[in-house]
Amino acid sequence: MRKTDRISELPEVTRYTKYYEHDGMLRAYANRAMLLAIIFGVLAMGSLGFAMYVRIQPPTVIRVDKDGNALVVGGPHAGKVATISLSADASSGVGPTDLEGRAVVRQFLREYLAYTPDSVDRNLAEALNMMTANLRVYSMNKLRDEDSVGKIKNDHMISDFEIRSMEHVKGTPWTYTVFGVKEVHRLKNATEATDQIVGRYSVRLVETARSEVNPSGLLVAEYGEQQMVGEREAGLLQKSALDKDRQ
Repeated sequence: MRKTDRISELPEVTRYTKYYEHDGMLRAYANRAMLLAIIFGVLAMGSLGFAMYVRIQPPTVIRVDKDGNALVVGGPHAGKVATISLSADASSGVGPTDLEGRAVVRQFLREYLAYTPDSVDRNLAEALNMMTANLRVYSMNKLRDEDSVGKIKNDHMISDFEIRSMEHVKGTPWTYTVFGVKEVHRLKNATEATDQIVGRYSVRLVETARSEVNPSGLLVAEYGEQQMVGEREAGLLQKSALDKDRQ
């Protein structure tokens, strides 16, 4: 068979492609593969070296004292004081604000002056827990001597209280004057009577250590009330003045 016959049997692309072009393409692919292998090898060696560096570092030891301050005593940053204090004593920070004082007064008056026969025990207990020890003892004795809780339950008394205004007394740190409306409904002998009282309430607070039970750090030290306007309704149709004001 002649040489021309063998060439004619090959594919057309092979017949017209030079041998050195195939060799160049193979060398180019080989060079690319070699370059990628070198890059990945460098990355692998770098990762291995970083892992070994981290493993040989000494462990970090943090000591916390009784005041809650953290001190690094071991590791690469030994001797540096931590910037975050773990102290749970919130009294070392900023004292209570006027907004917190107003919130305490509002909560105390609502617990002490608003109640139902079913909630009077719980409400008075919450209000007494907001007082100082001496005021708490005085108030408990007064409630017991006057049998206030018994009268509320026997007469089925329901008290609603709404604060109209609250003013901070000038020249005093924690004394507030509150004007509010108290509406008391009592049922006796199947007859309902309503007392509507506009009163002036004076509340003086004192600062104490903040705690989980008392986050504001404020307690009621003095409490007084003065009736300004009051009237009683015992007619056939009973209406609530507080509900009318809310509309």
